[in-house]
Amino acid sequence: MELLTHFIGRRGAGLGGGTLQDLFLRRRLIKIIAVMLMIGLFLFANMTLMIVAFCLLTAAMLIRTVLGGFRKRDKLGLCVVYGLGLALQIVFTIIAVIGSQGKLIYYPVKLFAVLLLLLPFFVEQFVVINKNADFYLPSIEDISTITFAELRSGQEAISNILGRVSKAGKSFTPEKLKGIFRDLRNHSATQYVNNGTLTDKYMQSAYRTLDDPHIYLAISNTGSAASEIISVFTQKLYNHASISFDRDLNTIISYNGGANVYPPGMNPEMLEFFHQKKDASILIYSLETSLEQKKTIIDKISDINKEGSAYNIIGLVIKRSIKPNIMFCSQFVYKMLEYAGLQYFENKAGNVRPTDLIEMDYYKKLKFEYEIKF
Repeated sequence: MELLTHFIGRRGAGLGGGTLQDLFLRRRLIKIIAVMLMIGLFLFANMTLMIVAFCLLTAAMLIRTVLGGFRKRDKLGLCVVYGLGLALQIVFTIIAVIGSQGKLIYYPVKLFAVLLLLLPFFVEQFVVINKNADFYLPSIEDISTITFAELRSGQEAISNILGRVSKAGKSFTPEKLKGIFRDLRNHSATQYVNNGTLTDKYMQSAYRTLDDPHIYLAISNTGSAASEIISVFTQKLYNHASISFDRDLNTIISYNGGANVYPPGMNPEMLEFFHQKKDASILIYSLETSLEQKKTIIDKISDINKEGSAYNIIGLVIKRSIKPNIMFCSQFVYKMLEYAGLQYFENKAGNVRPTDLIEMDYYKKLKFEYEIKF
């Protein structure tokens, strides 16, 4: 009550006026609609509808924040928190809700997922109370003072938000999410599930490349279900990284989901793996190396093959590995470079994205070799 009175007292004009009773009725109507929507989601929504609801609500909160009365620094912070909250909501829905289907805990878990819709509102309420500031839509007087640059900036921000929501809707299709869920059953965040997938023939081929004083980094846009969903959060076109010991990619290797051939973890890759959509492509770069450095990486890969590995799917969110050989693709590539003293920028391996391997080449260590388009 105090917060509402404070809100009305300071921003009555920004809300378009109206009596106190009108404001209470409006707030009550919004609450009723929200409760009805949440009940509907709990009773009838499938996973796709819930994710769409999360995305739409986050988009609405982002737009509300951009148009609201906070300082730019606070707006930026809120937008980041909303984005992280959306990631949490989607990951929880995919892993927990789907994983509990057919079990007694399904409905309690689904209820918790629905209640996560309230997360952005709790964040907003916390900031309003602690910052002693309010969200409000601009009044006529405020609008009249908005410059063309501010209007254009706001328009671009809203267009960007809507674009991301649209892309998320295309990426989170039932087919892709079902494929990812089927693949999740083969993953482990705590144990090695991949062991010995590199054959003696592969290792011999890798060692035969020692006369080539280069290693090759491949950054790809594969179109796989996981890659498309990752791109929603990274906002990058290329979302997979691999390493090869020869220019023709006969020894290309990375951490991946196994493509229904191998267990998730460190696996050799074939070009067919990268061709999962019409405009899939691979960018190949070379990096100079000594014989000793290149052999160090091959030896390390041989050790990982013997010890075991697993794909660090949880690390995509928490940026940590529970065991040394549990990694994701760009984390693996950076660690191999670091292990041989070939890293050309400083970062924590868990924070490295595939495109960072190109974009953070400040000292021009990489040489572009060629591009493969499918």
